[in-house]
Amino acid sequence: MRLEDLRPAPGSTKKRKRIGRGPGSGHGKTAGKGHKGQKARSGGGVRPGFEGGQMPLYRRLPKRGFVPYGGKTEFAIVNLKDVVARFAAGSVVDPDSLLQARLIKKADRGAVKILGEGDVSHALTVRAHKISESARRKVVAAGGRVEVLQA
Repeated sequence: MRLEDLRPAPGSTKKRKRIGRGPGSGHGKTAGKGHKGQKARSGGGVRPGFEGGQMPLYRRLPKRGFVPYGGKTEFAIVNLKDVVARFAAGSVVDPDSLLQARLIKKADRGAVKILGEGDVSHALTVRAHKISESARRKVVAAGGRVEVLQA
């Protein structure tokens, strides 16, 4: 077999529609654009969101809120009850171990927050980017440690 012998599988390719190439093509004269009007002209058409002069939807709806430059940081939320159920006493709970335990997704490793729902029955070392005050108290009361990571 040679390079010039290669052909696509039968039926896998289709010729493109060549519009505006005369009456024999079936797409001549107006080239599928109909007769006259803004959309029939060269470069014609309206910008996205334009509603013919009517006040467009994006201007009719109220605007609310403010997002600072760089956007908000979305944290992956993990409750203490889930952490205690998956990790044994003395374990280190960090974003990578939470990922292995399938409590967070791979994309969420950069910002993890631990919330205080549930009770802590054994000591754990918790390393997260944020931790709620109630979660911190419960971990320390059970003899564990809390370390805050830099986001």
